[in-house]
Amino acid sequence: MKKLPIVFLSLFTFLACGEKPKERIPPVTSPFSNVDTLAINDWWNRDDNAIIDLKVDRDSVVAFGIYTVSNKILKLSAQLYPLYPEETREVRLEIEKDGQWKEIQKRNINDLGWSALFRIENWDDSKNVKYRIRHAKNALFEGLVRKNPENEEEISLAALSCNSNQDRGMRENYVRNINYQDPDLIFFAGDQSYDHTEHTAAWLKFGLQFRETFRNRPAITIPDDHDIGQGNLWGENGKISTSPGSPDGGYTYHPEYVKMVERCQTAHLPDPYDPTPVEQGIGVYYTNLLWGGADFAILEDRKFKSGPEGKIPQQGPRPDHIRNPDYDPASIDLPGLTLLGERQLNFLEDWGSQNTDAPKVVLSQTGFCGGAHIHGSLDNRLHADLDSNGWPQTGRNKALRLIKKANAVHIAGDQHLATIIKQGIDEFRDGPWAFVVPAIVNDYYSRWWWPEDEKAGANPNTNTSLPWTGDYLDGFGNKISMMAYVNPESSSKGGGYGLIRFNKKEKTATFECWPRYVDVTQPNAQQFEGWPMTVSME
Repeated sequence: MKKLPIVFLSLFTFLACGEKPKERIPPVTSPFSNVDTLAINDWWNRDDNAIIDLKVDRDSVVAFGIYTVSNKILKLSAQLYPLYPEETREVRLEIEKDGQWKEIQKRNINDLGWSALFRIENWDDSKNVKYRIRHAKNALFEGLVRKNPENEEEISLAALSCNSNQDRGMRENYVRNINYQDPDLIFFAGDQSYDHTEHTAAWLKFGLQFRETFRNRPAITIPDDHDIGQGNLWGENGKISTSPGSPDGGYTYHPEYVKMVERCQTAHLPDPYDPTPVEQGIGVYYTNLLWGGADFAILEDRKFKSGPEGKIPQQGPRPDHIRNPDYDPASIDLPGLTLLGERQLNFLEDWGSQNTDAPKVVLSQTGFCGGAHIHGSLDNRLHADLDSNGWPQTGRNKALRLIKKANAVHIAGDQHLATIIKQGIDEFRDGPWAFVVPAIVNDYYSRWWWPEDEKAGANPNTNTSLPWTGDYLDGFGNKISMMAYVNPESSSKGGGYGLIRFNKKEKTATFECWPRYVDVTQPNAQQFEGWPMTVSME
């Protein structure tokens, strides 16, 4: 018999033992080259670890998992560190049942962003279930899928925003406080990342900072402008922006980069209300989440919004900043301008007509008015900021009417300046309550509520010592009633987080606002002046 070549015999013997030869997976060639450079292509040749060291021990490549449960559907995203070409892209989800770990699903990691999504239907949300995400032999991340607190009289939501990269440290105070207060759900309203062109590294850093808050509870994360690499975002239905600073509307960076950011941050949210992509194939994620007997609408208040440049009369050195207090607000509220867009207005109309006995909560990136007078430094007074959702006024009022019709309260971030505002539409105080939570880190770009005449408005809040509360017109002529605010001279430079308690029996929401450096485990822990405040949800 003719002898087989030695190479063939070696391979035959290898396969006969039931093992497979390792295949070297070539690095994915990214469609973009100037963003996410630390985590794409031959990422292991990068030496810059100013954000985070991506070259972790291979038993630690599963960085975290993040999940929601709604309508008996569990959606859980696995986030990994970048993988080497020879490493498997397969990740497994296991749950503990009767004291034993059982694998329930496998998925492949996407090399752009290094995440994978598990989706489990008919999830039993009546009990706590331990889960773990596994990669290869030893890498894993463990957590708890909580049971639905739908029978509790009160449920609570922690809300955070604006995780500035001016402080690269861990967030031990937040983790300790939030886990001690033990909310049923946590909401990150945007700007989890400020590293603009390096989202994967910055998202992994955010995960290391906050994963102990969402390891064992559902979490909602939505990206804002800095997450997708822009200082401001007027998405204008997904078009390409070509103007510096993007005031013309649209997205500056490659659509696959934007899609990667949204995939990592929002894939674990409930399925979109209408998944039809916008321009450039960019997806959408606006949806609602049912949890704890409450109904949370999750909006994308940047994606459809019109950009100001070339559409309205410019009132200052920048298309988005109005410095002329004598301008006519009606001159910038023009036909054809959009805030939420018809698709999301239809969603809000539909959402408000369902589950009418449940507490209703709208979650979005920013507030629906101009709630700050001074931006960045005390010498930078803006009459109006078109980045806020006080403009366009007609779009703002359409949204507020639907939120009010649903008897919902509105929770948002972005502004760095914590405020409680009773919105006005046709008259003062005829709109919904809104709580904009403070920045996680507010040491870099602060904002102030500081009326130029330094006088209280009509009908001031008599339950606080804050001097400038009451009824005001913002820079767009919108009616707002300021009830509480946190200027950066206060403790923690105005940094902190919100906690909202929803009493289903009383149909109330209690807004709490906790400074960054307060230890809530201590009996004398104090909230910011003006908080807590309890409001009716009827």
